Amino acid sequence: MSDRRVLVTGASGFIGRHVLSPLLERGFEVHAVSSRTPPSETGGLRWHRADLLGASCPGELLDDVRPTHLLHLAWYTEHARVWTSPENLRWVGATLRLVQAFAERGGERAVLAGTCAEYRWGGAGPCIEGRTRLEPATLYGTCKNATRGLLAAAAAELGIAVAWGRVFFVYGPDEAPARLVPSIARALLAGERAPTGDGSRVRDVLHVVDVAGAFAALLDSNVAGAVNIGSGERVALLDVIERVAAGARRPDLLDIGALPGRPGDPRELVASVARLRDEVGFAPVFDLAEGIGATVAWWREERVA
Repeated sequence: MSDRRVLVTGASGFIGRHVLSPLLERGFEVHAVSSRTPPSETGGLRWHRADLLGASCPGELLDDVRPTHLLHLAWYTEHARVWTSPENLRWVGATLRLVQAFAERGGERAVLAGTCAEYRWGGAGPCIEGRTRLEPATLYGTCKNATRGLLAAAAAELGIAVAWGRVFFVYGPDEAPARLVPSIARALLAGERAPTGDGSRVRDVLHVVDVAGAFAALLDSNVAGAVNIGSGERVALLDVIERVAAGARRPDLLDIGALPGRPGDPRELVASVARLRDEVGFAPVFDLAEGIGATVAWWREERVA
């Protein structure tokens, strides 16, 4: 049994389900938390069912596990509504309670998932931790940034190390169907037309396996504070759209420019990944071509299954 015991919240979510194997490979004893009925336990992984917003949580859960490490990925994530939903406020409180209870029970290191929505949108160049202005344009970004600031201020008093992984744009297998890559892939694979925006926006996109690997590496490091989790590459969304269509072998069904842009959507949002690369020591496995190709292939198999 490892002397490093990690509690992973949001473990059945899009990123969470991919982070469990990398943590096991790094020698952690992994305790995974889900609000849904957990899957069967395999490979030394132990599942716990818990509602982090519930009155009895997180005390009972932490008393049971007594983790040395915490990887907190759980948050409200309903597509589109996440930007403005008051549910974000509930998760600020739940996160602070969780981290405080973790520290009170001897926890040592906590890594939490932040977001690129904490940054001021519309600036030129990549977003750099500690330099680019933090000025969220959404309730979601505001709540995440407030949580980060409170925990950064309290870390020394709590006696724990805290790192904050700012996630940029994620894609990959089993992503929510309404999001960009799966919405196009599923339509084209079904032989249906796929309306899209004009693709002019520039983003930093990273395969979910690499995002999960970055979180595992960050937890396994001594790096504190905010760390961008992205590719560091400028990618026009049109490039993503066209790669999906090529993988589905149906570029003829694309309706580029048929959908309006979202008000306030920044023209460019890209990460500086110097801290992730140089201090955490992490490098992605997938490049864009391989990642999109593997993702479209997964959706093709999902249709057949």
